[in-house]
Amino acid sequence: MTDPQVIAFRPEPEQFAWTFGGAAPVMRVQPGAVLELWTEDCFAGRVRSRSDLVSVVCEFPFLNPQTGPFYIEGAQPGDTLAVHFISIEPSRDWAASTTVPLFGALTSTHLTATLQDPLPEIVWIWQLDRAARLCHFEAAEGDFTVDLPMVPMHGTVGVAPANLEVRSALVPDAYGGNMDTPEMQAGVTCFLGVNVEGALFSIGDGHARQGEGETCGVAIECAMDTVIAIDLVKGRPTAWPRLESDTHIMSTGSARPLEDAFRIAQTDLVNWLVSDHGLAAMDAYQLISQAVESPVANVCDINYTSLAKIRKEWLPPCHGPLANTHQRLREVGRSYLAGK
Repeated sequence: MTDPQVIAFRPEPEQFAWTFGGAAPVMRVQPGAVLELWTEDCFAGRVRSRSDLVSVVCEFPFLNPQTGPFYIEGAQPGDTLAVHFISIEPSRDWAASTTVPLFGALTSTHLTATLQDPLPEIVWIWQLDRAARLCHFEAAEGDFTVDLPMVPMHGTVGVAPANLEVRSALVPDAYGGNMDTPEMQAGVTCFLGVNVEGALFSIGDGHARQGEGETCGVAIECAMDTVIAIDLVKGRPTAWPRLESDTHIMSTGSARPLEDAFRIAQTDLVNWLVSDHGLAAMDAYQLISQAVESPVANVCDINYTSLAKIRKEWLPPCHGPLANTHQRLREVGRSYLAGK
């Protein structure tokens, strides 16, 4: 195996992208490269203490700064970009979470308008023990504390949308974007359908951990040092972002209402079993109905995101264009880590 090209990139603040689509690429990259990247937190690093309220220190819509976009040489509409997460590590010993007025799943919002006052705006600063892999919670009221396991992930991963669209980095949709799924962690490969020449891939919104649903709308937000391996599957369209781990394949759907996001993910998983695993559509439908896991990614963003995942050990062998891509990139990642 030829050693991949390794490229390190740390953006300056003026280089952040705030949208998917509409931003000039920061770099051109060959498929097969390994990228060592730094991403800022969703607050652009402005929430550093309990007194730093988002409504005061942040300027909407400049939230969720993205590292990128990266122009992938040879990528054309109808191809699939494969992004394998080799490592995702917090770059600071602290992270921030907060409630935001008129944002979250358990409050009035601009879309779910009521006459109730917004919930209070409170900031929690989480201390991160990177050696012990723990996130330390301290209650805002009272003296309760608890340590939760650290599970670093990226909330936002995507490419430029189709049809000349420019979308806020807060939005998840068919191009990826702000999906906020805890499944987007080290050891996982994400497959994204290419919509424009060069794909224009961006990444950001690192979380030290996040519960399924991201109920209050904000995870344990932190800057990340992330290493990814990228590749290109030519001539293979991918309608919705897909993920593959060592144990599962996963489809995503992003929409409102949540039922439609669920339907998109489940339907895409059925289609994946038909196209790449050789099952008839109704057999795939039946198997998924009895074997699928359906974690909710977010129920707070402009679109909600649902996943459908199934164990690979329960499936016929994969013979489609995506076959072995995850395994091959996984080996690239292992070789990279072994050389460190």
